[in-house]
Amino acid sequence: MKKKWSLLAMLFASLLLFLTACGGGDDSSKGTDDKKGGDEGSKEKVTLQVGVSADYVDYVKEIAPKFEEENNVKIEVVERDMFETLEALPLDGPANLAPDVMIAPYDRIGNLGQQGHLAEVKLPTDGRYADNDALQVTINGKTYGYPMVIEALVLYYNKDLIDKAPATFDELEALTKDERFAFKDEAGKSTAFMANWLDFYYAYGLIAGYDGYVFGKNGTDPSDIGLNSEGAVKALEYAAHWYQDIWPQGMLDSTTAGNFVLQMFTEGKAAAVIGGPWNASDMKASGINYGVTAIPTLPNGKPYSPFGGGKGWIISNYSAHKDVAEKWLDYVTNADNQTKLYEKTGEIPANDTAKNNILAGDNELAKAVINTYASAVPMPNIPQMAEVWSPAATMFFDAASGKKDPKAAADEQVQVIKQNIEQKY
Repeated sequence: MKKKWSLLAMLFASLLLFLTACGGGDDSSKGTDDKKGGDEGSKEKVTLQVGVSADYVDYVKEIAPKFEEENNVKIEVVERDMFETLEALPLDGPANLAPDVMIAPYDRIGNLGQQGHLAEVKLPTDGRYADNDALQVTINGKTYGYPMVIEALVLYYNKDLIDKAPATFDELEALTKDERFAFKDEAGKSTAFMANWLDFYYAYGLIAGYDGYVFGKNGTDPSDIGLNSEGAVKALEYAAHWYQDIWPQGMLDSTTAGNFVLQMFTEGKAAAVIGGPWNASDMKASGINYGVTAIPTLPNGKPYSPFGGGKGWIISNYSAHKDVAEKWLDYVTNADNQTKLYEKTGEIPANDTAKNNILAGDNELAKAVINTYASAVPMPNIPQMAEVWSPAATMFFDAASGKKDPKAAADEQVQVIKQNIEQKY
């Protein structure tokens, strides 16, 4: 009897094994990421999702076929607003909904990398990037992206009002003596040259040009704030001179000053203004015969050194295809593809070879951006930078309006920045 039950048990176990085999069980051939084409280690073609805004869709589609052929990869373009993609990454990434690669402004890359959302990469050593470019995508010694495009402030000037582009701030100040630029509503005031220094983004070039700084160690040390240093105070004093002795009162209205500057230039009442590449469309629409050049040298003989901005390519740390993703970053930022980007979008590439090709051409705006960027300072990409903007703007207003002595204005707002950092970080 015992043998009979043993035999039945063996037959039952065999039947279960057979049924399990036939049923298929867990199909390991599906991999861990069906959405993106399976495991890179398999023979199955990988699908790499490239997340870009509408402005870059045609560009990516144009250059993708060569990469696909060379790497046995399928590029899937995911069109979405850049900032929406970045805001969603902390949730979309773990849910396997984020693209493998995407684009981010330089000032967002450091934070996202520190928070663990971006994959660490290693920049090529083929000379495509200058040191400043590498700093844009590096934080605490770790690199989280490949520089893509650069951005910097420039000087627009009216070719019908002045014979040549001013090369120094002394030349700009000399223009204020020209009665053609006298502001009719305020005696002794001039609109010959204008810049919205109540916006710290525009004003920082003064700070850096006078050897001031935001944070020490190339913007990485928030314990060392240099906005009340000797150089920074000299910059504030120089700015106050323009606001108090030369410019109309309207320049002290932070809500309208930017539009006022643009209005004076497009109406032919200003000979030169500091602006960004984004202002070019307004200049063209106005019909002004304008030129573009790098921002003139400061009275101390040093360059005006604004923040250098731009965007870079990044890899989601949640991507199942980080290796092929970095191959894409290397491919999309080579000289040929960076030149195509410029031709397609007009944006200035970060690749040095592509930049040199532009400098050999006749695009004034592009050359001005490149030349200013050469002396620009990478914007600090640590989270503490968020605590700087408002106090720094207040610092400039207090000094420019005469409300406070420049040194006192700087000391007060640096203390505010320190307190905010201590409380939040």
